[in-house]
Amino acid sequence: MIIVMRKGASKSELAAVESRIAELGYKPHVIHGDTRNVVGAVGDERGKAVLQSIESMPGVENVVPILKPYKLASKEVKLERTVVEISPGVAVGGDQLVVMAGPCSVESEEQILETAHAVKASGATVLRGGAYKPRSSPYSFQGMEEEGLKLLAMAREETGLPVVTEVVNPRDVDLVAKYADVMQVGARNVQNFALLKMLGKLDKPILLKRGMSTTIQEFLMSAEYILSEGNQKVILCERGIRTFETATRNTLDISAVPVLQEQTHLPIIIDPSHATGHASLVPSMCYAAVAAGADGLIVEVHPHPEVAASDGPQSLRPADFQVMMTKLAEFAKVVGKTF
Repeated sequence: MIIVMRKGASKSELAAVESRIAELGYKPHVIHGDTRNVVGAVGDERGKAVLQSIESMPGVENVVPILKPYKLASKEVKLERTVVEISPGVAVGGDQLVVMAGPCSVESEEQILETAHAVKASGATVLRGGAYKPRSSPYSFQGMEEEGLKLLAMAREETGLPVVTEVVNPRDVDLVAKYADVMQVGARNVQNFALLKMLGKLDKPILLKRGMSTTIQEFLMSAEYILSEGNQKVILCERGIRTFETATRNTLDISAVPVLQEQTHLPIIIDPSHATGHASLVPSMCYAAVAAGADGLIVEVHPHPEVAASDGPQSLRPADFQVMMTKLAEFAKVVGKTF
C-alpha cells in the first residue's frame, strides 16, 4: 500500500504515519515528491487491509493499494522520474546524457590512465573498469581485485572522473565501496539476493544489469531487493538478452527502454558493448538507445583492444570513441539531452 500525504503535511504528521505503519508490522519507505510525500508500506500482502485505517490520520490524503509486485520500483509509488546523482554535476535520469566508458578489465596503471584521459577528453563523465571479473571459464582473466580498485582510484584522482566497477561477491561489498562511486551488479548476479540486500544498505548508487534470461518483471523485482533495504539510488542497465540469434553476442532489447519507463521511475542506461559483442556495432546501438530515450550509456573502450585481457573484440579504440561521441551529441540534442 502507499499512503499519500496531503500537500503541506507536517514532519510530525509524516513521522506519526511512519510509526503507525511500523506498529502494524510493515516497513515504511518515505518517497519525497515535488509537491507531496508518499509512504510505501511494504510487508505481508495478506494483512494489508489493516493499513486502510491510516487514511483517518492527520495529514493523510488517501491510502492506495499497489498492484505491481515490485512496490517501490513502481510508478504507482512515484510518478516523478528518479534522478541518481553520481557526483557533483553528474546525475542519471534527468536532462543529462551520462556516458560511462573504459576498459572491461583494469590491466595496468598505464592502460587505465591512458584510457581515463582519452574518454574524458571525448566527453565521458564516468570511468568504468572491472577489478573483479566473473568469467564463464575458470581459466580466463579474473581481474586484478584490490590492486585494480587502487588503480581506478588513481585514475579518478588524475582525471576527476567518478568510477563505476563491479562487485561480484557479498564479502567484497565493503572493500569495493571504499573505492567505487557506483557499485555495478553484473548480469550473472542480478538474482544474487544476498548481494542485492547488502547493496541496499549502502548510501551509494547501484548500477543493476539485466540478466541474460531475465524478464522485465524479474529485473524490477531484483531492483526491489535493493530499494526495500533503503537504498533508492538504483540505475537499471539493459545489456542484451540471450536469444536464438548468433550474429551478435546477445540481442539488445531496445524496447526495454520505453517499457521500463512506463513501469518504473528508475533511470535506465544501455550497454551496447556486451549486447553486440562487436565494436563495429556499438556506435549504431548507442544512437538507437539515445533515440529510444535512454538516460545514459556504458561503453567499453581500450587503447589496444587487440591485446586486451578480456572483451577486446567489443571494445572501441579511443579514436573511434571520439568519433562516436561527436555524432552522439547530435542525437542527444534531438531528444533534449545534454552532455
